[in-house]
Amino acid sequence: MAASLLAVSVLGGCANQPQPNATDATLSTVSYREPGPSTLTLYTMVNNRSGQGGHTSLMINASERVIFDPAGSFYADVVPERDDVLYGITPAVEKAYRSSHARSTFHVVVQTVEVTAEQAEAAYQLAKASGRVPGAYCAKSTSALLASIPGFEQVKQTFYPVKLSDSFGAFPGVVTNKYFEDDSEDLQEGLARNNAALNG
Repeated sequence: MAASLLAVSVLGGCANQPQPNATDATLSTVSYREPGPSTLTLYTMVNNRSGQGGHTSLMINASERVIFDPAGSFYADVVPERDDVLYGITPAVEKAYRSSHARSTFHVVVQTVEVTAEQAEAAYQLAKASGRVPGAYCAKSTSALLASIPGFEQVKQTFYPVKLSDSFGAFPGVVTNKYFEDDSEDLQEGLARNNAALNG
């Protein structure tokens, strides 16, 4: 089971490619919070051919907006990372993140729910405390994080991104959208293109 999980996950972007941890000074310079309510947004990268999930991540709009990207492959010069948490998630960065994962072979299921400021802050603190996540554990670590938030205890802990998406989507108020792009199936090409766009 572990071998098949890893094979699927590497194709979808759930591979352990550690980036150097950013300093406190760097993180403070990019800190951003999206105006409006506190929210949790679950991303599920789904194979267009098989329907299997390839990667899971969670965007948290708390005191600042971050993406918990466990064992993720995303990188951009303007997006510092510490222990699998991406910082400075402006609208442009969020678009680049989504676009990098969507391609001819994968689409992105985006599920957002409004939460209280306390729930969002709990998710934010849990993400920062999670540390580096091993490859193929993206859904497992994300589901464990969600299940630790008051009000989300019923989230099923699982290794499978699509099962987590189904569990999360059952909560009241979750808004689900699907994002498609029909470009190269090579994840690295998408990452490089969006990195260049962010660099302006």
